[in-house]
This record gives sequence, C-alpha cells and structure tokens, in this order.
Amino acid sequence: MLFNSYEFIFLYLPIVLVIYFFLGSRKKYEFATTWLVLSSIFFYGYWDCRYVSLLLASICFNYIIGRMIERKSRKRIFLIIGLAVNILLLGYYKYTGFFMEQINATMGTDMIIPHIVLPLGISFFTFTQSAYLIDAYRGETTGYSFKTYCLFVTVFPHLIAGPIIYHKDMIPQFMNKANCHINYDNMAMGLALFSVGLFKKIVIADNISIWVNSIFNHYDQLNFLEAWAGALGYTFQLYFDFSAYSEMAIALGLMLNLRLPVNFNSPYQALSIIDFWRRWHMTLGTWVKSYLYIPMGGNRHGEFAKMRNLFVSMLIIGLWHGAGWTFIFWGGMHGLLLMINHQDRKSTRLNSSHILGPKPICWALTFFSVMLAWIFFRADSFAQALQIIHSMFDFQDIYIAAANWRVEKNAVNVWSAIAGLGILIWLPNPIIMLRKFKANWIWYAITLIALLISLYQMNTYTEFLYFQF
Repeated sequence: MLFNSYEFIFLYLPIVLVIYFFLGSRKKYEFATTWLVLSSIFFYGYWDCRYVSLLLASICFNYIIGRMIERKSRKRIFLIIGLAVNILLLGYYKYTGFFMEQINATMGTDMIIPHIVLPLGISFFTFTQSAYLIDAYRGETTGYSFKTYCLFVTVFPHLIAGPIIYHKDMIPQFMNKANCHINYDNMAMGLALFSVGLFKKIVIADNISIWVNSIFNHYDQLNFLEAWAGALGYTFQLYFDFSAYSEMAIALGLMLNLRLPVNFNSPYQALSIIDFWRRWHMTLGTWVKSYLYIPMGGNRHGEFAKMRNLFVSMLIIGLWHGAGWTFIFWGGMHGLLLMINHQDRKSTRLNSSHILGPKPICWALTFFSVMLAWIFFRADSFAQALQIIHSMFDFQDIYIAAANWRVEKNAVNVWSAIAGLGILIWLPNPIIMLRKFKANWIWYAITLIALLISLYQMNTYTEFLYFQF
C-alpha cells in the first residue's frame, strides 16, 4: 500500500483515524495503541504478507536484547549480539547478491546468485532498532512495554521509508494519552502538508521520472543538452520524490498528534557540501554522526583521524543506499568533497557557519557537485554514468545539439526545469512554512487544489524512490 494510492487515501487512512480517535474518546487508551500497532502491521503486510513474520521476529529479538542490556549484566556481550544479528539480517537481504557477484568476478567462480527480494523498509527499521540497542547500552532507555516498543518500530507513517526516528523523541509521545484525542489544528496542518507532498510526488516527481528514465535508458545516444537535462532532471526528481514522502510521513504523524523529525531543510539552497549534509536526509545524517562517526573517534584524535572517519562514514552511507559500486563511489565522492570543504575552512580559519567566497559562486559549485554525484547514484553502471558526464562536457556537440533543439517540443521540460530550480532555490520548504500555519481560506484553497490535481493525475501508482533502499 502506498501513500499515493486511492485505497490508502480513501479507505485505510480514514478507517485508522476514525477508530483510533473513537477509542481515545472512550478513554480506551490501551486499545487505541493496540489498534495503531495492528493497523501499522497490516499496512506493512499489504505489500507482501510473507515479510510480516520477518518484521515481527526483528521486533521481538531487539526488544528482548534491549531488556537484557538494560539489566546491565554482560550488557556489552548482548549489545554485540544484537548489532551482529541486525547487520547480518540487513546484509543477507540487501548485499548477498552483490558480494557473490564480486566473488565470482575476482575468484573466477560460477556460484549461482539467489534471487532475494528486499523487504520494504528493512534499512530503516534495522537502523531504528540498532540505535535503540546502543542507547540502551548507554543507559538512555527505560523499561518500555512491548506494545509501546512495537508501536515505536511499526508506526505506519515512517515504517517503509523513514524518517529514521528515535525512542527518546517518539515513545514519550506514544505514552501521552492526550494524543489519542483528535486535535483539529494538527489535522488541518497534516491535511495541508499531505496534499502538498502528494502534489510533489504525483504531479512533479512522477512526470519528471518519465523524462529522466528515457534519457538514462538512451545514455549512449545523448547530445550535450540532453545529458544536462537528464542530470538536472534526476536532481529534481529525487528531491521532490523523497521530500514528498518525508513530508507526507510528517503530515500523517500530525494527524495522529505525533511530531516526526524533519528530514529536509531546502538542501539545494546549501552554500557548501557541509551545509548540504546538514539539510539533506537529516535523520540519516544524525544517525551516522551519533552511532558511527563519533564512536569511531569523530574529531577527537587529530586531523587525519577526523578525515578518515568522515570518509569511511560517507562510504557506509553510500553502501547503505544500495548494493553497488556506483553507490559506494557516490558516497566516496561526498566524503572527498566534505574533506576538501573542512580543509578549506580550516586553512582560511573560518568556522562552519561561514562560506568561502561570494554566495552565488558557493551555491553554484555546491549544486553542481551534488548534481554530478547524483549521476552515479542513478546510473546502473560506471559506463553509463561516465558516458552521460562525457556528453555533458562534449562542447563540440553543443552547436549541433542547439541547432536540433526544438523549442516547441521541449518547452514544457525547459519551463519545468526553470520552475523547479526556482522553487528549490528561493522558496522555503513546506515544513518551515507550516511553522507559521494558520487554518484559513488560503491554506484551505492550497490543500484542496493540490489534492484535486493530484487525485486527477493519480492514474498509476509509482513507488517512492527510497523504497529500494
């Protein structure tokens, strides 16, 4: 079941909300929690009921390990066991095929690579629960009930594609009985944000995807302008697609009186790579910093160790996104760019709140670097990525491409690109805009128009890009 489907919007969501708040109005708080857990598990199982058992087994295992760690008897051993099982589970489903391919290529073997279907959301619920175990080891958790823990892991707005949530932020909200009663301000804000996110997915991201897929599928036949159109197109598509999901998740949380963490803060307005990673997929960045970068030593053991830890963290981020060398290379590119950015700031004695040079130049360099890296993120192979980049810098072809460029044929794409760039550069993201939200006729109109246009164009269901991660 997808957020951008009729069955979710007109059946699942209304039923869940009505029954949840009905139970809350009758002060049946335990039943309300149980209902939310069961409905979230149903939401997950709607995709493939075979993997419900995997999700439940993961929840039971991590809950038991967490309680054993909280007893402070041999807690280090239990932490190692818990993290090892989580890593092995994620590794089996996500990386078995990739590693076997590498063994076959390097050793000359001919092992049969099994077809393993990647369970939806496994990266997200594995990271969420691994963070919980580490926090338990640090003494930052208390004895949560099994039902509350289940809700923490499964609550349907975040389960499949994030944002990554943390027990200290969410579980107190689950335990607040007031949240079981309808809040009309939160409901209005949630509906507005959900409609905007749905519009971004259906009307913008899905339409751009047709254009982008065509360009990447014919990567060996591109001219100068088409290559640039493909690179820019995917840069926009990925942002609108993933930010749409994150905003729709936050919106659904608001309808349930839950405050999910913000995942984006206008990342394409960033003036440096450091600034970009403070704005892009913010919950992943927080997770990597808290549970990977700092435990490896962070910046506490000298400049070389800091750069090493930074680079390794970005390589792991790349591998987390996908089992392929192009993803690892993408992570390495960002790791290298971050190292350069940090060294530039250090050499000029500027702190991280400053930028190097005029703002337009800083923005242009940052945006170009991010866009170039996205090509490897999207490409099926290095050959595909390198061919597209070669076409982007084939200046001998620019005159031929310009001569054959039909304005009347490509006007929609051109104006869409200009409009998209303008939105991403100048407008604040919807989350920031909603901080000053007031239910009035303007927001009613925005919500209604965005919803109606989206529903009109929602003739096919397309998965969100981050489902594959």
